[in-house]
Amino acid sequence: MATEYGRGYGLGDGPGLHGSAGERRHRLPAGLRAPFEARSLRELGYVLLGLPVGILLFTYAVTMVSLGAGLLVTFLGVPVLAAALAGCRGFGALERTRARGLLGLRVADPEPLRTKKSGAMAWMGAVLKSGTSWRALLYAVLHFPWAVFSFAVSVTVWTWGWAMLTYPLWFWVFPLYAGQGGLQLYGDETHQVYLDNPFEITVTALVGLLFALAAPWIVRALTMVDRVLVHGLLGPSRLVERVVELESDRGVVVDTAAADLRRIERDLHDGAQARLVNLAMDLGLAKEKLKEDPRTAARMVDEAHGEVKTALRELRDLARGIHPAVLTDRGLDAALSSVASRCAVPVRVEVDLTERPAPAIEGIAYFTVSELLQNISKHARATSAAVEVWRVENRLMLQVVDDGAGGADISAGSGLAGLTERIDAVDGVLVVDSPAGGPTRVTAELPWRSDHVR
Repeated sequence: MATEYGRGYGLGDGPGLHGSAGERRHRLPAGLRAPFEARSLRELGYVLLGLPVGILLFTYAVTMVSLGAGLLVTFLGVPVLAAALAGCRGFGALERTRARGLLGLRVADPEPLRTKKSGAMAWMGAVLKSGTSWRALLYAVLHFPWAVFSFAVSVTVWTWGWAMLTYPLWFWVFPLYAGQGGLQLYGDETHQVYLDNPFEITVTALVGLLFALAAPWIVRALTMVDRVLVHGLLGPSRLVERVVELESDRGVVVDTAAADLRRIERDLHDGAQARLVNLAMDLGLAKEKLKEDPRTAARMVDEAHGEVKTALRELRDLARGIHPAVLTDRGLDAALSSVASRCAVPVRVEVDLTERPAPAIEGIAYFTVSELLQNISKHARATSAAVEVWRVENRLMLQVVDDGAGGADISAGSGLAGLTERIDAVDGVLVVDSPAGGPTRVTAELPWRSDHVR
């Protein structure tokens, strides 16, 4: 969701086995090669199969639901209605498979039936309460009229187009076997109009060519409605998708928090804690030498004093990495200015906010800019950078730009991937624009979530 846009329903054209062959194959315009592409034939096959499938599914759904509704006055109505809905769910699985095979539409399976108890009654209750079952029934009812319409239009356009295009090859049938000059356009008691001269035959073929070239695009437009029906009625509901997304985001947040705790523990163990242990040992030795060799003891105490300063600086840096006090006290403007002052290149900071967002969002914004500026210092080979923060309606916008070498890639498994996951976890978006040679522009969008209680 975060960094991916423009995802279509159709099948993409894969690369050829050899570059030159791929170039030759695509020199023909798409409008001319469409009637012969495998994708167009698969879409036509989907429409042609749609009519018998639609008739079967509609007949089953209407018959079973009507029977179940009529028997509701008896104990048989509920089982029949549950069986009807279960059958519609089964047909829905077949339709998802058909759409995946012929349209390239990959729709996730809907949520399975969940029963707290075992037994037939629990199963029937779960089927009747499931939104997936009723959406499958709705698909069965809506798909039938659309299948009839799309079948009629597709067959008419394809057959008439190719029949008219090939008319010069088979018009001789009429004078030879039917006793007339050609295909009759009009006829009454006194007038008859036939397509029988070279000019009319040529015009007929040209019109057929237009129909033949337009037919794949007309069928493709019709199948877009099928894609919407399958995706909207036979896939998981938006609520379920949102729940799955939130569960995934929660896992990312937990993993990130655990990684942060491990980093803090490692920094404490390898940094300040090690220095304090050494400091205690040095002070112990200095205490022992205090009476025997005061000069050496004084030197050791002076060295221990330096170690204390270093340990305090490391602890201060560690506390700033957890959550800087300046961010809590003075907000993003001062906190980002402090981070920018420690960057290896000059950084211009511009924060245009009239109020502060929620503390959690503010913290994520701070650490996002900190990580990006750290990447600039280490990897970008830049001479300058800029940080801009502003608000657009209920979204907090961040943008970090540098004039470095470029080439930053989220998919390369760098720190940008971790930033993307952290921002995704709060329904944010991270977009990286970093062509080779630069400049690099990283834009982050976070929810505002204002919080006046601090």
